[in-house]
Amino acid sequence: MKLTSGEAMQRLLTLLNDNPRLIVEIGSYTDSRGSDADNNYLTQQRAELVVSYLVSQGVNASRLTAKGYGETKLLNRCVNGLLCIEEDHETNNRVEFTIKGITKDSSLP
Repeated sequence: MKLTSGEAMQRLLTLLNDNPRLIVEIGSYTDSRGSDADNNYLTQQRAELVVSYLVSQGVNASRLTAKGYGETKLLNRCVNGLLCIEEDHETNNRVEFTIKGITKDSSLP
């Protein structure tokens, strides 16, 4: 089942609220279209937007890290210069979260 971005954000928010000790990295990825520099910038902005939303919903910013990976972690063969169908490119456009740690105390600064 594929979630909409709104549904995915709500699930992540619920997870973070239910588990106040989790430390999470928000990683954003793009397809190989566009320049490497533009893709790095775009994905960093996307990751920061997700972090900003979560903070606006009450998640402590010290629990979150934004990281834009550009096109460095493609999920398929659609590299620079290779013609791919739209669905294959879309597979690479994503935001993932990774649990990086668990704090000892839920009362973060």
